[in-house]
Amino acid sequence: MAETKPVQRRNAAGLSRDLDVLEVLGTPEALKNQGLGVNRVAELTARDKGQISRTLATLADAGFVDRDRASGKYRLGYQLYSLASRTAESRLVEEASRYLRKVVNLTHETTHLCVLRGGNVLTLKSELSTYAFRGVGWEGVSVAALSTSSGRALLSDWNDAEVEEWYQEHARDTRIIRPTIGAIATDPAALADAEQNRRLGKIKDLEDLKKELQNIRKAGYAKVDEEFEWGLVGASAPIRDSSNRIIGVINVSAPKTRIGSQLDQVGEITAKVGLEFSQHLGATKLSY
Repeated sequence: MAETKPVQRRNAAGLSRDLDVLEVLGTPEALKNQGLGVNRVAELTARDKGQISRTLATLADAGFVDRDRASGKYRLGYQLYSLASRTAESRLVEEASRYLRKVVNLTHETTHLCVLRGGNVLTLKSELSTYAFRGVGWEGVSVAALSTSSGRALLSDWNDAEVEEWYQEHARDTRIIRPTIGAIATDPAALADAEQNRRLGKIKDLEDLKKELQNIRKAGYAKVDEEFEWGLVGASAPIRDSSNRIIGVINVSAPKTRIGSQLDQVGEITAKVGLEFSQHLGATKLSY
């Protein structure tokens, strides 16, 4: 096995030595073998086994490395990925404004930048329309992904195995979080029926979800019609990074009375602008 040499630094103390360990755990050898043991890390960093063991334990306590109990191997931890994700999203938010504003100008509706958080969709940024009625504020709000166009668009480049695993974990997440927008039904029985239908929406089981994701891939955008809130419709299109992975979506949500008859047109606009944003971020994949 070819030896991976650590990066030479200006000094060999404290933080610098910890960074050496993290870099070794990020090498192709470590990734291929799903981690490295203490002995191998010590060998690659040319340090004492006892020192490496203590360093790895400290890094594990902070979440910067994970230890597999079965193999004893260490690999890069969740905290590093979390920090990297925040950095990427900071750039995403910074770059998003002009694209969100473009959608606002074309649709005359408030537009959102959303990302996936487990079973939820989180709104990172909103650009407001010029309408007097703008609906609720969404920045910083998380909602269950399954009944939103944003959530479905964010899942749309996953393979079947990934979708199945996600669905098993999140199918029962609460899909409705707040009162209705623009509801016109007043009869209690009618309201109860509508509530039940909306809870289920189009996605009643895993097969429904798979079919819906196929439709999204074909159209290039996702849409929902009163599946999240009464009187509310929405359309969302993906944003891809330089690895062609979907990292966010552009979403338009508005009262059905305003854009219900034009929802596909709104979807096409979000898809076009989402593609422009993706190309700006270095994406080369122009369709699903």
